[in-house]
Amino acid sequence: MKQDFLKYQAQTTPHPLAMEISHAEGSYIYDTNNKAYLDFVAGVSACSLGHKHPKVIEAIKTQLDKYLHVMVYGEYAQQPAVELTKLLARLLPEPLDKTYLTNSGTEAIEGAIKLARRITGRSELIGAQHAYHGNTMGAMSVMGFEERKAAFRPLIPDVKFIRFNNQEDLAQITTKTAGVILETIQGGAGFIEPQQGYLEKVRARCTEVGAMLILDEIQPGFGRTGKLFGFEHFNCIPDILVTGKGLGGGMPIGAFTASSEHMDLLQDHPELGHITTFGGHPVIAAAALATVKEITESDLMSQTLEKEQLVRKHLQHPLITDIRGRGLMLAAMTVSAEVTNEVILKAQDSGLVLFWLLFEPKAIRITPPLTISEEELIKGCKIIRSILDDLSA
Repeated sequence: MKQDFLKYQAQTTPHPLAMEISHAEGSYIYDTNNKAYLDFVAGVSACSLGHKHPKVIEAIKTQLDKYLHVMVYGEYAQQPAVELTKLLARLLPEPLDKTYLTNSGTEAIEGAIKLARRITGRSELIGAQHAYHGNTMGAMSVMGFEERKAAFRPLIPDVKFIRFNNQEDLAQITTKTAGVILETIQGGAGFIEPQQGYLEKVRARCTEVGAMLILDEIQPGFGRTGKLFGFEHFNCIPDILVTGKGLGGGMPIGAFTASSEHMDLLQDHPELGHITTFGGHPVIAAAALATVKEITESDLMSQTLEKEQLVRKHLQHPLITDIRGRGLMLAAMTVSAEVTNEVILKAQDSGLVLFWLLFEPKAIRITPPLTISEEELIKGCKIIRSILDDLSA
């Protein structure tokens, strides 16, 4: 299978990890030799409830027996999508009460950018340096990492960048700005949190000049930081909220949410302001509905903060300089990119799944399922420390 994988399936790097997968359950992934790997990555923050969670599987199977795709998005009332968007409206603060379901986070970013321009009648977009919002052309345009963009220029015009957590740069947000797009917690940059009321001040500046604040919660969203949404930690409500990853319980999904007044602008002038064939797919929406219910009706979010402290306690090592992030959105920073690479690669040999962050080469991603047990967390931390001990010898 590995040979066919490399020959026929398009790759994203010259050297993919290429683990041959047999099955996955709970906090473990199994290869075709039935070797178990403790999962500290959760599909890059996507598998909130671990693998094959019974409530998610039950929701999928129940919907499979009813119907699959029946009509392009937004034309027919389909219960899973209706119930999901209704639940999101109940869980989100005002005025965020209407949601557009998409196939991925990056598609939701595209929709959010279009909506900001439609609301304001302006074109300028402001992103943050070292930001990542996806890899479609619009999302790439607001990515703050030129090395990843240069080969694909020209991208969409009229985009500027500010420094995350730099309050002086907020003066660049003006009456020409359609939207400011920020990750609530910067992901690819190394799980950088806002400091000193930064998001509150961005919010105030956007309100002052009439710009839309778009918050990308694709990674922090749905309990990963100990609250349902990361912005709840920082006293900042966006005009447009973008979600994905953890919303789907392992199924592909994205969403952008705004007020009804703003979202309804995509219906007219022009009609079909944003369209998608498979967005809100009933099977995926059913899985997402089950996922959100489980996260919000259980004690998983409070457990997440307790588990964060467990990781911080058990990942103390001279080669780890810092642990960034919040909840189970953590990045263990090592002394060098070389050490990080060694840990991630050797961990797989030792039955532990780790991964990199996009723009911070010293970071080890630690984003396990929210359902991971304390014993499993301690086990994974012990493997990491053992590898670091070997590297120190």
